[in-house]
Amino acid sequence: MGYGLARNLAFRSLLKIFYLLPTVAYGQLLPLEDAKYEEQVVKGVRDRSVRLLCGDVVLPMVVFWSFTKLGSLIPRAVAISNGLDSKVEKAAAVLGDVTLRNSTLEIVNLQMAAEGRFMCQALYEEDEEIKAVYFYIELIVLVPVSKPFLQMNDSTPVEGMPVLMTCTVKEGTLPVEYSWQRHTNRDGTVNVTEAVDGLIHITSANRTQMGWYTCTAQNQVNSQTSDSMYLDVIYGPDEPVISVEPFAINQHGFSANEQEEVIMTCLAPSNPPSHYIWFYNSSQVYSGQKYVITRILRTQTGTYTCLAQNTHLNTRTQATILLTVYYLPQVKLSCVPLPAANFQDLALRCLWQGAFPPVQLRWVKSKEDSNTTATPSNATLILRGADVRNGSSYTCLASHPGLREDARCRTTVWVPGGSPTCSAMATKQNEFLMMTCDWPGGLPRMTLWWRDWREHVLGVLKQSHNILVLKSNRTLGGKRLTCVAAHPLRAKVTECHVRLEPPKLVVERAKMSLFEGNEVQLSCLLQGAYLGSEVFWYNNKNQVIRPDAQKYKLQHENAWFNLTLQDTEWMRDSGTYRCAALNAVGNASATISLQVKKYPTPPNVTISKLMYNRHRTEVEVEWQTEGPGNLTGFLVQQTEAKKATKRQAITIWETAVSDIDPDVRVQKLGGFDPSVVYAFRILAVNHRTRGHPSEVKTPADPPFNAYPAVIGAAAAGMIVATVASLLGFQYIIRNRENNPRLHDLLFRRDAAEAQERISNPEDAEPEVTTAVDGGAGEQPGEISAPAEEASAADSPQQVTGAPEDSAPDQGDASDPEPAPAPTDEDAPVNVTITVTATP
Repeated sequence: MGYGLARNLAFRSLLKIFYLLPTVAYGQLLPLEDAKYEEQVVKGVRDRSVRLLCGDVVLPMVVFWSFTKLGSLIPRAVAISNGLDSKVEKAAAVLGDVTLRNSTLEIVNLQMAAEGRFMCQALYEEDEEIKAVYFYIELIVLVPVSKPFLQMNDSTPVEGMPVLMTCTVKEGTLPVEYSWQRHTNRDGTVNVTEAVDGLIHITSANRTQMGWYTCTAQNQVNSQTSDSMYLDVIYGPDEPVISVEPFAINQHGFSANEQEEVIMTCLAPSNPPSHYIWFYNSSQVYSGQKYVITRILRTQTGTYTCLAQNTHLNTRTQATILLTVYYLPQVKLSCVPLPAANFQDLALRCLWQGAFPPVQLRWVKSKEDSNTTATPSNATLILRGADVRNGSSYTCLASHPGLREDARCRTTVWVPGGSPTCSAMATKQNEFLMMTCDWPGGLPRMTLWWRDWREHVLGVLKQSHNILVLKSNRTLGGKRLTCVAAHPLRAKVTECHVRLEPPKLVVERAKMSLFEGNEVQLSCLLQGAYLGSEVFWYNNKNQVIRPDAQKYKLQHENAWFNLTLQDTEWMRDSGTYRCAALNAVGNASATISLQVKKYPTPPNVTISKLMYNRHRTEVEVEWQTEGPGNLTGFLVQQTEAKKATKRQAITIWETAVSDIDPDVRVQKLGGFDPSVVYAFRILAVNHRTRGHPSEVKTPADPPFNAYPAVIGAAAAGMIVATVASLLGFQYIIRNRENNPRLHDLLFRRDAAEAQERISNPEDAEPEVTTAVDGGAGEQPGEISAPAEEASAADSPQQVTGAPEDSAPDQGDASDPEPAPAPTDEDAPVNVTITVTATP
């Protein structure tokens, strides 16, 4: 079944639709017998989306949604659809972003104003009948709980004081449930059972309630936990408790053996922690929780009092003990091998002093050795170092009436293998030198001392590890210091040497050159990083180059220190660059000479053509190069042409066009003011080097070219004259019967005169005179120069023409016949034209 209202519908159903539409439009229920009525409660969350279904209607013909807010009885239209199109009422924007698809109403970004009663009225077709459904939806908008806010009336209460903690949320749909947690390092996180909803009321705070408190609020939408807040209960100090280590008691208190390490600890619980002060026989001796006597003496017998203070509450408590020091030698017995007689002998010393009566001590090498004599309190056995084997053991026996058996102390003398290691390093920014010498192991341990280059002893003698600190001094550069190691079981001393070397620098190339605009890298090698040398670069102006300089780039790789110059310039970057190294005993430097060269001067340029167009807004310029040289382009400059004055200012040239291809020799420029006279010049460019500018020229106006018109007019005139003359001659020849005088004037008379001159040469003069007389403007009896010249010019033609005329008569020379009169129009005619030029 389709969506159209008139598709496959009976006429009766169509009338029902038109009958029901007005009712739907006003939000009223349709009075159909088979209408369905359904109700539903839907919950939505604010700022989220919710979908409202219009029952089980799938393909409705008409759907109308309306909304009645809480406390109102008037429904408001929300959206309507006819199955094909849908429309949402503008006022429905207060509910959220409303869309209607089929019969489902979807609200995105749901607002609180959408809480109320929605009604869906739909018409659909079933079994070729129109049916209606009414679906009522009560929409409840739920609000998530916000992050709880935890408050305490007193976060640092004194123990025994009441504390009130509250947990509140700004918003959230009721009911909101609260739970409380407390976190401590000892117990972890535990639930607080004494909390009532969002409230904890502690009538009497105690130290067990200290910790980080958090509150969690939860409703049917979500749950949020507050930030933690620490409850710090102030209390104490309690009665101090003093403990003594090692633990030994008697009827009066504590006891300790002389030379023992006695640690007395005082503990008085308090918050903030107690401040402890120790008193010995009413005199203050120490401040702190632990009072340590590393080797207790008999004179330290007495009363020890611990005073605990709470500085916050200004309260204090104290406790006192009696400590008795015994003199019986039952704890420690020391026996050590020591070098003697300038490391030639070995002294075995056994010591146990302070007992009463004194302890009797003696040295034995084995159990069977009992011939040695005992001495009180201190027993020393001197042996020649060369006679003692490496790894020999000796035992010191201590005898005292209070001992059940002799106390024993055993020692083994031995020499460590290897050799001493020594080194030098600079500390505190090269202010001091620390010389270190190590040779661990051995018993007695190796004795080490430092000696300078003059054999003078530096510092003091130390065992196994000797550090000598010297003030940095440039005079120490290159000097050698020696660490000397000695042991009684070694016949000779062993030495380790350290040479205090100043830094050494080597450059890869002392002289470098390049063309400007390129990049160059200067390299400096630090040979041996002595004493933590620092390396600096100086530019050609002897200024320290900082790492953040834009012009330069510093790089450090292993022992190489590189300086990169970017976009080099001819005059600015040429010069001497210096690599300098500095340590505690000296410095060094190495220089690199850098020459930034200009590219060779390009060839000169001459302007061969510079001309305006007709409108003087464009200029065409042509040029050519002179002489050899490389070039990468051309540059055209322009300026306004001005008359030279005595105080002429410097001409300012502007670049009209640049980066012209080196193969181009013609360029058109445009955008000029016709009223301004411009001057131009051209320069050849080789990378960054400019050649000499060409001569300065101003553009010429385009010439007026009348030559083709004149030549055309002359040619046309000659053609017209020639055609007219030919037509005139043709007319005279063809009409000689009608114009005999004109014909004879041009042809006959001249022919007769020519024949007469040939046959009668002596009569030539009168004929010439007659011919001349015919010229206008001449006096009788005078012959003009032009006439003579014309006669002379005509004579070759006339002489030459005679044989042509007489050629037919050469066959019979003795009997000449008169020439017949021309009767044919196409007969050949000899024409002679005489032109007389009169000045």
